[in-house]
Amino acid sequence: MGDIRYTEQHEWIRVEGDMATIGITDFAQDQLGDVVFVEFPELGKEVAQFAEAAVVESVKAASEIYAPASGEVVEVNEKLTDEPALVNSDAMGEGWFIKMKINAPSELEKLLTEDQYKDYVKELG
Repeated sequence: MGDIRYTEQHEWIRVEGDMATIGITDFAQDQLGDVVFVEFPELGKEVAQFAEAAVVESVKAASEIYAPASGEVVEVNEKLTDEPALVNSDAMGEGWFIKMKINAPSELEKLLTEDQYKDYVKELG
């Protein structure tokens, strides 16, 4: 399944080799409400760690999705174009946003582990 890390902005990244899948957490999708649209970056785009990688719009708000690591966008989840609600129903699975080839695996050390992320969310109330 690969190692999953989290950001304090509620993105997750699952790394397998030099490839990474990125999405938002259940906490984030719950805060957003019903997702109605996702805007993806262009394939081949180089994204820096913590830079904007995508945009998600819900009935409540629009929110940027930040890249947990630097890399090149190699795939976007086309299913979300027709079924953006997948983000709500399966945020950590079928509701992923982008896949990237990561450039600097050491950047992952700046991210939260699952336990650290759970503690962080608890602190938010």
